[in-house]
Amino acid sequence: MARRKPRKIRPKDKNAPRGYDSLWEYEIHQRLFGNWLHHYDTIKYNVPKKYEPDFVKVFDENKVILIEAKGRFWDYAEYSKYIHVRDALEDNAELVFFFQKPLAPMPQSKKRRDGTKRTHAEWAETNNFRWFDEDTLPEEWKNDSTQNNQ
Repeated sequence: MARRKPRKIRPKDKNAPRGYDSLWEYEIHQRLFGNWLHHYDTIKYNVPKKYEPDFVKVFDENKVILIEAKGRFWDYAEYSKYIHVRDALEDNAELVFFFQKPLAPMPQSKKRRDGTKRTHAEWAETNNFRWFDEDTLPEEWKNDSTQNNQ
């Protein structure tokens, strides 16, 4: 699988006065928008996205488990999206990770003093996700022959 290209960092305008994103922004504020407030407030916005979990099991109307099977995360954008997905779920749904290698290091993680790096399992625990691997998967989640969703 090919590695993803890192995004390009937006260059800073070194000639921009303090508080302005660019010299041009400063100039038009002075010439055209002098009576307007500049960088007055922030506006929160959401970008609608869709997420398709790898596996879903409805235990009853009060409990739905969504499984995200991960060999590894590739970058910050990928693993941070799961926090947004979790926050968008209904109260009766839970996103759970099934890791191929839970002790694999996270991408871009820095070495600690002891030489180790943050693992996928540590990331999940820090962000309040339950996680399992093949050795720890609950028995009641394995091959339930009474319900086969295809």
